[in-house]
Amino acid sequence: MKRRQVLRSLVTAPLAMALPFAPTRALAQTFPDHPLRIVVPFAPGNTLDTALRQVAEVFKTNTGQPLLIDNKPGGSGIIAAQALMTAPPDGYTLLLANTSMLTINPHTFTKLPYDPDKSFKPVTNFLGSAMVMAVNASVPASNVKEFVAWTKSRPGKVSFASFTAGNSSHFAGVILNQRAGIDMVHVPFNGTPPAVTNLVGGQVDAAFLPLLAVKPHLDTGKVKVLAVTSPKRSALMPDVATFREQGYPDLEIYIWAAIVTRAGTPDPLIAKLNAELVKAISSAEIREKWRVMDFEPLPSMPDELTKFSQADSRRWAEAVKISGFKATE
Repeated sequence: MKRRQVLRSLVTAPLAMALPFAPTRALAQTFPDHPLRIVVPFAPGNTLDTALRQVAEVFKTNTGQPLLIDNKPGGSGIIAAQALMTAPPDGYTLLLANTSMLTINPHTFTKLPYDPDKSFKPVTNFLGSAMVMAVNASVPASNVKEFVAWTKSRPGKVSFASFTAGNSSHFAGVILNQRAGIDMVHVPFNGTPPAVTNLVGGQVDAAFLPLLAVKPHLDTGKVKVLAVTSPKRSALMPDVATFREQGYPDLEIYIWAAIVTRAGTPDPLIAKLNAELVKAISSAEIREKWRVMDFEPLPSMPDELTKFSQADSRRWAEAVKISGFKATE
C-alpha cells in the first residue's frame, strides 16, 4: 500500500509542478492579442525613436498588433525606466533602453530607482551605431588636430553639445578634453533634435551625435564632420577619418540600444517577444532602411544581451572613473 502511494506521488509530482506554468504557456500561444506599449527615453524625432517606429510598422504587419510608442524623455532615462517599473509584468509594456540607462547610469548616479540587472528582463538587443564629431560651419577646422589647436587658442570659450548629460555623447567630449588637453564647455540637451538645432544655429560649436542626426545639415553645408567614433570609416562618409586614425583611439565609441521589459515577466512571454522582435529587426526592410542611416541591426537572444551589456558596463566604469563625473540626483 505504501509503495503504491509513493509511486502515485512520483507520477503526480511533476504534473503538479507543471500546472502553474501551463496557463502562461497557453497565454503565450495567443500573445500578443492587444496593442503593446514601448516606453522611449527620447523625444519624438530622435534617431532611435525614428528607427523604433520603423520596426513597429514591421511588427504590426507580422503580429497584427500595434507597438505604441510612449515618449518619456529626460532624467537620463530614469523617467522612462520608472514608467516601465509601474506597469504590470505581463509583457505588454516594454522599454527601449540605451547605452546610458543600462551601462553608464549605474556608474554616474550614487542612487538609482532601478537596477539594470534586477529591475529589467532582457528581450533583445536592438541596434548599434557610431557617433560623429560635428562642428558648426563657422568653426575654422577640417580635422581634429585643427579643432584642438583652435580650441586651445580660445580657452574656456568653445562648447560642445551632448544629447543628455551622463551619456556617451557627453563622455566623448570629456575624453577628448582629457586626451587633447583642451577645455571645451559641456552643454547638455534633452534629446538629439535640440542639440542639432543649437549646433546648426551656432549656439554651440561642436557636438557628438549620430550621423543620421546631422547628415541633412552636412549636405547643406551648415555643419562639418571632423571624425567618426567607429573602428573604420563610415561607408556613408568615406572621406572622414576615424578618431583612431587621427591619434585618439580612446574615442572609439559604439552606442547601442536594447529592448527590455519588467522583471517578473514570465519566460514564455519573453520568448514570444524575442521571436517577434528579432524577426522584425532582422527583416530585409529594416536592414535596408538602417543601412542608409548608418545603423546596424543587433538582434539577439536575451542571454546574449545580458553578456553584451555587462561587458559594456565594465568599459564605461573605467571611462566614468577617469572623468570624475557624477550625475546630479
